[in-house]
Amino acid sequence: MNFPQLAQFNDVSLLLLRLMVGAIFFGSGWLDLRDPKNRSKAIEMSVGFTIFLAVAECLGGLGLIAGVLAQLAAAGLILISLGAIGKKMFVWRTGFWGKDGTNGWSYDTMLVVMNCVIITTGGGRFALASLLGMRS
Repeated sequence: MNFPQLAQFNDVSLLLLRLMVGAIFFGSGWLDLRDPKNRSKAIEMSVGFTIFLAVAECLGGLGLIAGVLAQLAAAGLILISLGAIGKKMFVWRTGFWGKDGTNGWSYDTMLVVMNCVIITTGGGRFALASLLGMRS
C-alpha cells in the first residue's frame, strides 16, 4: 500500500530528522565538554581527543540543526559514530544490544543510517542553506 499524498511532508520529515539527530549529537558533545576528564576515562581516550570529539559533535549537531553544510556535518558525524561502533565491538566487546539492552552499538548504527539519509537528501528544503539559496 502506498500513500502518495504523504510525499508533501518529505521536507518536514527531513527537518525533524535533522533536528533530532543534531540535538542528540550536540547534547552528547556538550555533556562531554562539561567534564572532559571523566568522560575521557569512561571512553578510554586522552582528554585532548575527548575534547576534539566533543567539539566535533557540537559543531556537527549545530550544522544539522541549522541545515548549513548538513551533508558535510552528517559525514563527520558518521565517522564519529563508526568510531564508537568500533570501540564497542572490538575493544569493549559489547553486543548489538549490549549487556543491559541499552548500551550496545544499535543506537550508534541507527544514527549512522539517519545521517546517511541526510547526506543523500541534503536535509531537505527547510535547511537554512536552502532557504538562503545556498547548497547544503
